[in-house]
Amino acid sequence: MSGLTALFRPELRSLEPYRAATYAAGLLRLNANEVPWSSAGAEGLNRYPPVRPDALTERLADHYGVPGDQLLVTRGSSEAIELLIRAVCRPGRDDIIICPPTFGMYAHYAQVQGAGIIEVPLLAEDGFSLDLDGVRAAITARTRLVFLCSPNNPTGNALAVADVAAVCDAVEDRALVVVDAAYAEFAANAAELMALLDRYPQLVVLRTLSKALGLAGVRCGALISSAEIVDMTGRIMPPYAFPAPCEAVVRAALAPGARATADTRLAGIRQERERLSAQLAAHRGVRRVWPSEANFILVAAADPAALMTAARAGGVLIRDFSDSPWTPGCIRITVGSPEDNDQLLAALEAVN
Repeated sequence: MSGLTALFRPELRSLEPYRAATYAAGLLRLNANEVPWSSAGAEGLNRYPPVRPDALTERLADHYGVPGDQLLVTRGSSEAIELLIRAVCRPGRDDIIICPPTFGMYAHYAQVQGAGIIEVPLLAEDGFSLDLDGVRAAITARTRLVFLCSPNNPTGNALAVADVAAVCDAVEDRALVVVDAAYAEFAANAAELMALLDRYPQLVVLRTLSKALGLAGVRCGALISSAEIVDMTGRIMPPYAFPAPCEAVVRAALAPGARATADTRLAGIRQERERLSAQLAAHRGVRRVWPSEANFILVAAADPAALMTAARAGGVLIRDFSDSPWTPGCIRITVGSPEDNDQLLAALEAVN
């Protein structure tokens, strides 16, 4: 047993996978208790999808530039977070490390699992950079997962790749380092981050099609790591987990022509991000606009409630983070289309 396998819960290491009904080309399928018709003209949906979406796995692996056995297709990157915590953390015995302010689902799933949560806050005075010394000091024999988010939600900054590597060096094979890279396509260092996978078998990178490809409703994500970690984590996934219609949409979105369109749209979001940031920085009700490498902007407001009210009155919803101890007085604003952003800016003009 390698060091990485030993990190997973002992009952999972001996778990026998569920043996689902299989397909065989050219043979009549009477082994899965399916009915011989589809409802409402949904042709083919009376049949279960593949036990594992192998074709989609290979397509996504090619998209992200990794071998197929190093990628696990998940229903959004959020499912990957849950799977990792369930697979690795023993209730009441193991901990995760998180770096607030950050995505709230790491703590949520840890609480559901009964895992401990150790907080090492980002350094707000240094642009929400990683407190590397703090993370090193927080690692104990109970640590199983270190969650890093880059670009970070809700602050928008990308973590230094050298800091991610340093955390991997610090944990060695005693824990997994999970980088949630849901917004990587909006940042400049995505390729550099992915290159760390060749150096660190304990590193896990989470990707999603919800953001850059605009497929939030499809719920397609990917857990990318060493083959060993992918295999162990996949053991707790149910069969037939990824719906066939969603796979068809994803494959179409990854076609060369569709990818070119997506790249053009990404460039437009980056351009709008800079324009919106500059406009917000000039607003009399805004104290600070944090630099962003995501598709959202964190704003420190003089009167957060006034901005929230004005935006809603103008037909726009923005996200209030002002009551968090990590982001006092702050609001998170998603970068929309030029027309969306103009509508928001016009609404905020009502704030004196």
